[in-house]
Amino acid sequence: MKDFIRVLKRFVPPYKKYVALNILFNILSAILNLFAFFLIIPILQILFRMDETVYTFMEWSWQPLSPEWWRSVPEMVQNNFYWYVNELIVVHGGSFTLIALGVGLALMTLFKTLAMYMAFYTMIPIRTGVVRDVRNQINRKITELSLGFFSEERKGDIIARVSGDVNEIEVSIMSSLDMLFKNPILIVIYLVAMLIVSWQLTLFVFVLLPFAGYIMGKVGKTLKRKSLAGQSQWGALMSRIEETLSGLRIIKAFNAEKKIQQRFEQLNETFRRTTNRIYRRQQLAHPMSEFLGTVTIVVILWYGGTLILSNNSPIDAPTFIYYLVIFYSIINPAKDLSKAAYAIPKGLASIERVDKILKAESDIQSPAKPKPIRLNEAIEYKDVWFRYRREWTLKGINLRVDKGQTVALVGQSGSGKSTLVDLLPRFYDVEKGSITIDGVDVRDASLYDLRGLMGIVNQEAILFNDTFFNNIAFGVSATREKVEEAARIANAHEFIMASEEGYDTNIGDRGGKLSGGQRQRISIARAILKNPPVLIFDEATSSLDTESERLVQEALENLMRNRTTIVIAHRLSTIRNADEICVMHEGKIVERGKHDELLAIDGYYKRLFDMQK
Repeated sequence: MKDFIRVLKRFVPPYKKYVALNILFNILSAILNLFAFFLIIPILQILFRMDETVYTFMEWSWQPLSPEWWRSVPEMVQNNFYWYVNELIVVHGGSFTLIALGVGLALMTLFKTLAMYMAFYTMIPIRTGVVRDVRNQINRKITELSLGFFSEERKGDIIARVSGDVNEIEVSIMSSLDMLFKNPILIVIYLVAMLIVSWQLTLFVFVLLPFAGYIMGKVGKTLKRKSLAGQSQWGALMSRIEETLSGLRIIKAFNAEKKIQQRFEQLNETFRRTTNRIYRRQQLAHPMSEFLGTVTIVVILWYGGTLILSNNSPIDAPTFIYYLVIFYSIINPAKDLSKAAYAIPKGLASIERVDKILKAESDIQSPAKPKPIRLNEAIEYKDVWFRYRREWTLKGINLRVDKGQTVALVGQSGSGKSTLVDLLPRFYDVEKGSITIDGVDVRDASLYDLRGLMGIVNQEAILFNDTFFNNIAFGVSATREKVEEAARIANAHEFIMASEEGYDTNIGDRGGKLSGGQRQRISIARAILKNPPVLIFDEATSSLDTESERLVQEALENLMRNRTTIVIAHRLSTIRNADEICVMHEGKIVERGKHDELLAIDGYYKRLFDMQK
């Protein structure tokens, strides 16, 4: 109970107006339902000529401050209603009175169904709004969390939480609202009416309903644990699909289709078995409530019939039938209540998984009082140490990059080159030492201001399923002329104009409609348009053919003019003119100098250079 109350407090407050209206219409529909079926009593009495009582009209009075008046109101209303029905019979006959009462029953039912519809109508904005809000929160959190968080999470599992788990939360929220508002309101109003009609019969209900609730609770105890396992397995399934889509080329190249199919099918079968157990428990709710409701009706029929057959019965047969109608009206809300008791634990299991994202704290934060930052002098790495897990990836790095200087980082894979540049825009934070720009520690500056100084071109061009124009203008506000100018500098204008719709052509998922060199030149055009003072190139030409490399290298040289540049180089021929080349090995800078100086040393750099001849 406490868990889903917390859920309501988190997600429902923006929709308090709709909750209030929903409660109002639920109360109205219950009251109208009671009045509608109350007309059954005089209809039965007329049909079977059972009521010989002579009624006298009671004068209406208005004394709201008197407790006696409040107690007399039900008797006054009932007496005058029966007096009016008898007058109708006397004046217009029994047939006309039946038609009048039938019309009244139909009108009451119409108003009741309208009230029920309005209750559902006011629930829809809550349902859709909560789902929208949760998805927005997850998406916002995903963009705010540091890269370190996602190195521990699978993309497919995150997608599963945004889709399947959020849908489960929706069901849970709706069940919670019904459980807290609609169903209890209906049950309480009907129980009060049953107490007024016959308190003796209602005692049986008070005894049997808690007993039924206890049984339902015992059956559903393990549902949350199994639901959590099921949602985790669903996340693993989505991760497997995401991996398959990403690696289709390799899967086919190695004839591994059967192996991938078997791995997926095994996981899918495990998920199916868990889902079977969850659904079987859920489906127990309806038959159990049906059976327990029938047992209760049987007991009430026996006891009520015994009272009516006795000489001193407190109710007559028509009133007993009305009582049964009221009790039957409780069964559906009770069933919904039992279904909610099953749906809520499943939703709470999904909330636990979603909260792993929503409540995650990013270890990369802007300071409360950020210092202004700009590059006028130099970027400095001062005794920088960093590790992802246990082993140190960087060990005591000292490096100075003066404004306008080009520094190249070379070395074998895993030597720490990419990690070194990732620390500058604070994709990760150093563990020891510091990185400063003009003496200001990057951790003391606003993340927005810090990253605004930098343009990054990666080995794999990161493009979006959008047009050429929007990919180049990504993150900045630019005119068509500025975008075209950036594309020309990046040697991209010609192939863009050769496409079907020019700059308005969609380039496909991750730029799939383009060649590797074209994607890289679009990425460079994006960096040119941003016009940052600091450039970071992470092996931007390593995966290209000779012709594409020539065009991309020319575009890079255009971009690097008069800018501070850090280049991670795979092909050493592209960095001959760098102001300084730093050779990295096992997390350390083991050599540094210009191209010719390093060749003269005849050390590690010379061996790398000779291997590429």
